[in-house]
Amino acid sequence: MIGKLSIYLFLLLLIPDIYIYKLYITRPTGNTPLGWLWFVPSLILLAALVWILLSSRDALAIQKYIGVFTISYMAIVLPKAIFMACSLLDFPLKYLLKWQVHPFSWISVITGIALVIIVLYGAFWGRKQFDVKQVTFTSPNLPAAFDGYRIAQISDIHTGSWNGDREALQKAVDLINAQQTDLIVFTGDIVNTKASELEPFEDILARLKAPDGVFSILGNHDYGPYYAWPTTEDRDRNIQDIQDKQNAMGWQLLNNSHVMLKHGTDSIALIGVENNGEPPFSQYSDLPKAIKGTEQSAFKLLLSHNPTHWRREVLDTDIDLMLAGHTHAMQFALGRLSPSRFMYPEWSGLYMEGKQGLYVNVGLGYIGLIPIRFGAWPEITVITLKQLKMEN
Repeated sequence: MIGKLSIYLFLLLLIPDIYIYKLYITRPTGNTPLGWLWFVPSLILLAALVWILLSSRDALAIQKYIGVFTISYMAIVLPKAIFMACSLLDFPLKYLLKWQVHPFSWISVITGIALVIIVLYGAFWGRKQFDVKQVTFTSPNLPAAFDGYRIAQISDIHTGSWNGDREALQKAVDLINAQQTDLIVFTGDIVNTKASELEPFEDILARLKAPDGVFSILGNHDYGPYYAWPTTEDRDRNIQDIQDKQNAMGWQLLNNSHVMLKHGTDSIALIGVENNGEPPFSQYSDLPKAIKGTEQSAFKLLLSHNPTHWRREVLDTDIDLMLAGHTHAMQFALGRLSPSRFMYPEWSGLYMEGKQGLYVNVGLGYIGLIPIRFGAWPEITVITLKQLKMEN
């Protein structure tokens, strides 16, 4: 798969360069060696691509450099590709209609400049632009003692992508604690692959505090499926290490289990399942096991990493609200427009089916291979539960 992708990357790197050189560079430079400088950025990117391919067996170790390559590639190559595609549309206007202006070329120039700004902003500022979203969920099943109950949800921290940036994650933790919620929940993907990614940040994440505690579940990355483990035992040991580290941080993992949160004489069920994803993502959840014993609870809150679980199983239960993550909104959005909507029916925000709700958090961190966020800013969600009072 990596080899196939590299072919596309190479072609996208080469073809627009040759096209632009032949049509726009050779004329002013007279095909002199000066014009060959046009290819220097692409040659550097090509050398970097070859190095990454040769080092692909140790992709985790060079993740930081792959991220730099991704940013550079997107900022340099994609605007050229857009320019080539758009300028081709000018040929019929030029040769058939004899137009002297080239509107599509100018559109591509403006689009290319905008793309460079988006990539650079998303890489250097956007991925640390923490966004606190306030959400209200109203339910007739919520007990009176929990009317106004506030929950902070975070998801997809991906500690391995932060490259030791303790200051940024400390800022996020301070912002979460400043919300002074009753409960904090984390909906999976605390690492990219290895438990060791957590080590530089354990003390920071341990500072998350709420009166009713901090609860978490595992996401697809936490099972280490994207690494060639020497043995199954090594993989299982890594999963256990991730769980042990969260416990040491004071977080309570809900692995197909639940707890009852009590306020006065009222209580609600907080349920957590292991990852339940559509293929090829892992399916470790056991929802019937997790909800067993919650039958008498009027209000049920579920933590499940993948939002597709909601339609595949959860809507067939009496769970009132499910909290999920996973999508990242593909780390790019313009309002409600995101490429993520083509993969996930529910990819960001609150969704309702009757009285049942799903909230999808777009994540606090980012995938290290694509260290960019624009529009889909790193999210801290504050959910306020409200009781729907029925009229007599």
